[in-house]
Amino acid sequence: MGKERSGLFSYSSLVHAIAGGCGSAVAMATFFPLDTVRTRLQLEEGRTSRNTFTQMIEIYRDEGLVGLYRGLLPVIESLYCSNFVYFYTFHGLKRVANKEQAAIKDLLLAMMAGSVNVMATNPLWVVNTRLKMQGVHRRKQPTTPTAPVTNHHYKGMLDGLRRVWREEGLAGLWSGATSSLVLTVNPAIQFMVYEAAKRQAMRVSGGRQLSSSTVFLVGAVAKTVATVLTYPIQLVQAKQRHGHTYEGIPQNAGIITLMLYILKLQGPKGLFKGLEAKLLQTVLAAALMFVCYEKIAAAVFAVLMGRQRLVVKQ
Repeated sequence: MGKERSGLFSYSSLVHAIAGGCGSAVAMATFFPLDTVRTRLQLEEGRTSRNTFTQMIEIYRDEGLVGLYRGLLPVIESLYCSNFVYFYTFHGLKRVANKEQAAIKDLLLAMMAGSVNVMATNPLWVVNTRLKMQGVHRRKQPTTPTAPVTNHHYKGMLDGLRRVWREEGLAGLWSGATSSLVLTVNPAIQFMVYEAAKRQAMRVSGGRQLSSSTVFLVGAVAKTVATVLTYPIQLVQAKQRHGHTYEGIPQNAGIITLMLYILKLQGPKGLFKGLEAKLLQTVLAAALMFVCYEKIAAAVFAVLMGRQRLVVKQ
């Protein structure tokens, strides 16, 4: 294998993309029940916000393990595709930029990668949000003329994509895309903090490879900062994708309209409903994802370098 050219399309970017996709899939599967609780709190108006583990026990008691892992496969499919696109684009752009690493540069590149990811994978997230709530016995909540029919019954991801396209058109497939584009600041903040903290940790360690525990901690801190800063928009995004039951508010209402309505109806705490579950799930999952990502990428690069040395010797 000859010397690889620096550019957007490269083996290096592909390795990062595969490692990122696999790492995120492993992490989500590990902590999926926490994501289930977060989704229920965001979308079920009648569900009161209590301790996360109390909510898990309640769902398990009412619906069994099926309830805690409802929609796991479509979420893993969407997450793998999303992170594959994100990591490939991010590292491809870093190779193209080919400049000295800096936090601001990482932030801008991460936002660009996030925008590409949103436009490419938003339909997958619309369908999997609905699949996660499919078959759920809805709690008592206000029903209004503006409420959508939320009892979607899709056979799977492909059937859901076809149904949404046929029944709602492009607007349905890309519902919540505006808030998703705004939310590109989430992984951007996460990557900026992660890259900056990792560089600092490597300087402290004298350039040695970081341990799994250090990578886990750095990943957890980075995701915590990003999640807290952007959570209200994430809550609105979930309602845009699945549909809401707010009286007098159209289903295609924008971010500001929905946020102001929730503020008026529930106060500031309404914008952070489900934050505890989201923090537990996303911080632990992001930290584990970074550990898996670094290990997988390092292992593949080691194999590639070994093969390259063999070719040179021959």
